[in-house]
Amino acid sequence: MPLFNKVAIVGTGLIGGSIALDLKKKGLCKIIAGVSRHQESLKFAKKTGAIDIGSQSLCVIKDSDLVILAAPVSAIKEKARRIAEIISKDCIVFDVASTKEEIVSLLDPLFPRFVGAHPIAGSERKGIKNARPGLFKDSICILTSTKRTDALALNKIKKLWLELGAKVVLMKPQAHDRILAFVSHMPHVAAFALINSVPSDCLGLAPNSLKDTTRVASSDSGLWSDIILSNKKNVITAVKVLENKISDIKKSLLRNDRKHLIKILNQAKARRDLLNASNPT
Repeated sequence: MPLFNKVAIVGTGLIGGSIALDLKKKGLCKIIAGVSRHQESLKFAKKTGAIDIGSQSLCVIKDSDLVILAAPVSAIKEKARRIAEIISKDCIVFDVASTKEEIVSLLDPLFPRFVGAHPIAGSERKGIKNARPGLFKDSICILTSTKRTDALALNKIKKLWLELGAKVVLMKPQAHDRILAFVSHMPHVAAFALINSVPSDCLGLAPNSLKDTTRVASSDSGLWSDIILSNKKNVITAVKVLENKISDIKKSLLRNDRKHLIKILNQAKARRDLLNASNPT
């Protein structure tokens, strides 16, 4: 049975497109309208059946009972007020941004039935051509709530993500941004810095270990500059911790302190093994 009649997705890229494909496959809505700046993306989304209607204009979202904001943070901030003018006050709205405090503080007052959401799934690849059904199966989706959050809207969005196969975790926006700074945003920063630290003439001999540890450095620079800047305070805190840990290794090398170096490496192995145990694949 459909949860929604008309769903509008603003941003038919990897995440927006994958949500659309799952909504269609599972029969969770009757019609999907997609909005994108790029006509080619809309054509591809329609060709693959992700959307029924595509437009570069926000007018297409009128009469929707669910609007999904799947564009970068800067684009959501730019379009939010215009979207609020088009849709009804009964329309549920959720975003999929990787940071929450800034975006929630903006959207909460604009949309009476707004729910902050962050599906922790995706890829370093972007665009509708990389969208696929099942992307969110066995993933985690964090829903953020505030004093303004409509309980019925929250429950309906929770049900939607459960239908998409995700485990739903409820969290305050501030807690989300602090945690994600350590488990997602800072690791991306580390990957960017790490690959930039390798001399160009060495890259031809790079082993898989370098490729594995820098995979996310291939992520979209525009998207990730948005994410990092919108969570700047927490990312700076996390990067300082990383700098201290690297400094600790450097001190062990300068002192030729094998015992302390082994202690650091064993601690790292134990933490990484714990991560494997908690996230079996």
